[in-house]
Amino acid sequence: MIAVKGYAAQSANETLAPWNFERREVGAHDVQIEILYCGVCHSDLAQINNEWFPGVFPMVPGHEIVGRITKVGDHVKGFKVGDLAGIGTMVNSCGECSHCQDGLEQYCSEGVVPTYNGLDKFGDGKPTYGGYSNTIVTHENFTVHIPETLDLAATAPLLCAGITTYSPLKHWKIGKGHKVAVLGLGGLGHMAVKFAVALGAEVTILSTSPQKEVDAKRLGAHHFVITKDAAQVEKVKGSFDFIVDTVAADHDFNFYLSLLNIDGVHICVGVPVEGIHLDGALGAFSLLGGRKSIVGSACGGIAETQEMLNFCAEHNIVADIELIDIKDITTAYERMLKNDVKYRFVIDMATL
Repeated sequence: MIAVKGYAAQSANETLAPWNFERREVGAHDVQIEILYCGVCHSDLAQINNEWFPGVFPMVPGHEIVGRITKVGDHVKGFKVGDLAGIGTMVNSCGECSHCQDGLEQYCSEGVVPTYNGLDKFGDGKPTYGGYSNTIVTHENFTVHIPETLDLAATAPLLCAGITTYSPLKHWKIGKGHKVAVLGLGGLGHMAVKFAVALGAEVTILSTSPQKEVDAKRLGAHHFVITKDAAQVEKVKGSFDFIVDTVAADHDFNFYLSLLNIDGVHICVGVPVEGIHLDGALGAFSLLGGRKSIVGSACGGIAETQEMLNFCAEHNIVADIELIDIKDITTAYERMLKNDVKYRFVIDMATL
């Protein structure tokens, strides 16, 4: 076994603290990565606090992992020692169902194995531990290459926030000629803006906060609409082809559906703690009146994640980050809950 240093919550709602544990030895198809940076996702805190489902404790969070390969198994073909590599939200799947065969491991019929807070039911059956640690061992099939040209620390959030917003944009073939609204300008929203702009769409930020307009324009958004301003809202009613909804709180779907054009699609990628509520009845004609849809999308598969990273290298896209020491993770969580970060915390694992 490999000795590992990390930070863990020993039980639900507990403060993270140093914890030493072990990972499996590098198998024939595994790679070992020295973790250099790990992004901080809102889902890290949600899972520590059992907000979605009962957790597996002790829990080492972190699924936005980048670093350098230090060891490869005898049968590994796609990676070598010294390569930059990354791991996102999953580390295993059945590999046999139609979804896995189609490169949609995130929708594995047997249930994907998460990078942390899970049991590797297709491997050794043991708990998975994430990137708030100094090293990790994973199968090469769930490892991606990180382009050398990208800022490594700012690349870490691409492994979750990036692919979660890139995947639906690609699935619905969003690009030139489309009018796209991004609802919520945070960790997910700022990536959605960057990708949609790079894909050629006309991008509008929908926000309740007027002070965010300057940042929205800096990120590349073409327009900014304050949703509490009736006059501004009236001008965009029925105009959007897509809304990328990154909000993790209750909101009025009837209102946002009214902003969509015919055949418009409202894409949910945010994860509200209490689930998706419709804030009252969803009016039938909100959907029927324009052949509109409300859909959801998870992260992308491994091949699509690699495609996304290559796209980022081509267009020089990374996340806007604030680099922190791991000892400051509790403060970072507190600030994250207040939306006091532009737009993603990333842990410098050299501080572990």
